[in-house]
Amino acid sequence: MTRLKASLMEDGGRAASDSQQFFRSPEFLAAEDATHTLAVPDADLRIPLLVRPVEGAGRQDAISPYGYPGGSAAPDAPLDPSEIDWSQTGLVSIFIRDRIGERACLAGGTIRSQVHVARGDGGIRKRLREQIRRNERDGWSVETIPGPEAGDESRAAFERAYAQTMARTEATDRYLYEASYFHRLLQSERSWLLLASLESERLAGAIAVASDDYLHYYLGGTVDDALRASPMKNLFAAMIALGGELELPLNLGGGIATGDSLDDFKRGFANESADFRTHQVIADPVAYEELSGASAPEGFFPAYRA
Repeated sequence: MTRLKASLMEDGGRAASDSQQFFRSPEFLAAEDATHTLAVPDADLRIPLLVRPVEGAGRQDAISPYGYPGGSAAPDAPLDPSEIDWSQTGLVSIFIRDRIGERACLAGGTIRSQVHVARGDGGIRKRLREQIRRNERDGWSVETIPGPEAGDESRAAFERAYAQTMARTEATDRYLYEASYFHRLLQSERSWLLLASLESERLAGAIAVASDDYLHYYLGGTVDDALRASPMKNLFAAMIALGGELELPLNLGGGIATGDSLDDFKRGFANESADFRTHQVIADPVAYEELSGASAPEGFFPAYRA
């Protein structure tokens, strides 16, 4: 049987872009600095990628953008990576983040975690409902702004809350963004900015995005002085309500690790779960083994970047 052939296009992910799906929208791919499209033409499959040099090796590998991009076309029967000839891509390895839910771009893969999903507000714990109502009695309110309508002041309020959260949690560089990143994200018509305010002062915010039959909580934060009230509860409730208006379930994501406090917090709003799956493709087995060496750690992909 003739194997399907994969190829690589240096087009910034344009061949995989879809303005109706946030995680493959031109705005998101530009914000994420996507460089290429991985294509399997005979299967009508296209996946946006960030191609990276392997330092000191004169080779390249690739990773998909953050989030849940999957592919531009998800076949009824997802392709088996072992049945694809990857040699024409010139890559050593490819790490692909798939969509949430069904319509995977490739068969198999690794379940990285289970994300928490709220389909309607029936999953919100009684204790959380009481805390949300208490915040409302204390004067907290939430405004929901379509991304393209979010002005400089609105974005600046979110950036302040997000920056303080990242500093507080000692986040890695991957999660430290310039203002231009948020500006690009919110140019998408499939994005919304939610801001929680007390006495007209915006103290917490969240970005929600619509993609592949879900509304997704993407990024959020709270300023240090508002932590005691935990207005993120009100933001989550508002995102669930937005999902209801859009007739989409809300993917809240998970924690940093399964079972941690963030994971448990999000579970308190959910009534379903879904698998988050990734695919680890070794496109050039010989080069991968040479780069990884005998002492490569288990469980990290690609091993030579551990």
